[in-house]
Amino acid sequence: MIKAGIIGGAGYTAGELIRLLINHPDVEIKFINSSSNAGNKITDVHEGLYGETDLVFTDELPLDTIDVLFFCTAHGDTRKFMESHNVPEDLKIIDLSMDYRIKDDSHNFVYGLPELNRRTICHSKHVANPGCFATCIQLGLLPLAKHLMLNDDVMVNAITGSTGAGVKPGATSHFSWRNNNMSVYKAFEHQHVPEIKQSLRQLQNSFDAEIDFIPYRGDFARGIFATLVVKTKVELDELVKIYKDYYAEDSFTHIVEKNIDLKQVVNTNKCLIHLEKHGDKLLIISCIDNLLKGASGQAVHNMNLMFNLEETVGLKLKPSAF
Repeated sequence: MIKAGIIGGAGYTAGELIRLLINHPDVEIKFINSSSNAGNKITDVHEGLYGETDLVFTDELPLDTIDVLFFCTAHGDTRKFMESHNVPEDLKIIDLSMDYRIKDDSHNFVYGLPELNRRTICHSKHVANPGCFATCIQLGLLPLAKHLMLNDDVMVNAITGSTGAGVKPGATSHFSWRNNNMSVYKAFEHQHVPEIKQSLRQLQNSFDAEIDFIPYRGDFARGIFATLVVKTKVELDELVKIYKDYYAEDSFTHIVEKNIDLKQVVNTNKCLIHLEKHGDKLLIISCIDNLLKGASGQAVHNMNLMFNLEETVGLKLKPSAF
């Protein structure tokens, strides 16, 4: 059994990660660290887990008892922890924050998008889980980058559920404001754009166009629905083949002929992609569950790869659908 520990156990992504790991046939959770909830039952916070676990939050960090450590911490906290603690040399780490997503000489974390870096992830000790918007948008563009087809600015509009803002209440996640409402935020300046560009340049070194990304807050709890527009004269049939070939060995990303909707992916680790051609414009529709494929599901996917397990273990989930 893989022995796992979690730091930062009270948020939405942690709740989903705990749910996945306690039902994973090859994993045993050894501890869930949360200093503010130490001594409380997991179900006091994650009430959807009643009847599934008797685990209790702890403020201890027995790192020598585990094989893999998940960080579900606020941005900046993982780096602080790594710099201030003596982490065992052979401990595998999966970080769900944005601290190590951008490659530089200060760390050895691999960018954990399996559809881009599967082989590297399989042999890595430290993995930086991608952002939720970044995952959804990159999966819509990677096949084009591989064929050096991204030569103009890319227009992106994407709407996310309220869980993307985290568990701590705020003015724009309050039900009375969010319900029957939508709004734009961080237009052209979202923090996930640099990691998207980094991945595209990994496949298409010449890519130097803009990702004109407009994020929206949606009046639903979970999911990301993105539309991307790219100029190309290539025919739709050939584009569909390019996408299907790129994702032929991927278990969770699927090219769908019919138009898609959010409920087809909510509560799953899937990304669905639908392509349409309108004149010289390619419309790419991509959707995921922000808490699963965009966070905790992808983290478990990365763990499966790092421990040489079949990649879908613990992730065969039924979508909401209706």
